Amino acid sequence: MAVIATNEAEIKLLARLIRAEAEGEGNLGMLMVGNVGVNRVRADCLDFRDVRTLRQMVFQSPGGFEATQKGYFYQPARQNEIRLARRVVNGERFHPASNSLWFFMPTEGCPAQWFNQWNSGRHKSHCFYSPSQSVCPSVF
Repeated sequence: MAVIATNEAEIKLLARLIRAEAEGEGNLGMLMVGNVGVNRVRADCLDFRDVRTLRQMVFQSPGGFEATQKGYFYQPARQNEIRLARRVVNGERFHPASNSLWFFMPTEGCPAQWFNQWNSGRHKSHCFYSPSQSVCPSVF
């Protein structure tokens, strides 16, 4: 059962986003990027108070994703990424992105904090950052 309201067009948008942001990270990395996207829709805190749909999340600006803001969000959704997008929309979570609202690819190691949010872990080249439960209980 879906943890956020969505439709098929939004599933395909999320699939395009996870492909653009994490294709080189394998299925698990793409699932984690999907977790961050779903968490942003679920969040009612910080930069995401007015983000209520996958479409709003994908195209949020400022504060959105590099893929949509820097022009490499052009590849169509493939069946694999569509399946992965459905999994995260249906509530599957993957550590360290389980409760994360941010990720980025550093040139070196993951800093302990990024924009005052704590590092929750790393998967391949992406570092994930989660708010505290007291600041953003809706993603826990």
